[in-house]
Amino acid sequence: MSHRDILRRFIADTFFVEEFSDHESFLRSGIIDSTGMMELIQFLEEKLSVRMVDSDLVPENLDSIDNLLRFIGRKAAVGQV
Repeated sequence: MSHRDILRRFIADTFFVEEFSDHESFLRSGIIDSTGMMELIQFLEEKLSVRMVDSDLVPENLDSIDNLLRFIGRKAAVGQV
């Protein structure tokens, strides 16, 4: 299963949404709120082994499937996944 599939399944199951695009903002569309972001971060750390630091916690990294995939790719490139 690809990271995209894993992330989409987590979001659908955790936040009870099925229909959303990969570029759709989680926060602006109301898919995920600030508390939900903490759940997403925990999921990234525990299930995908992404090492997070405070400077990673920005919308450019976490606010859509596309952003998450780019972020995970950058982390993997430097051995932080």
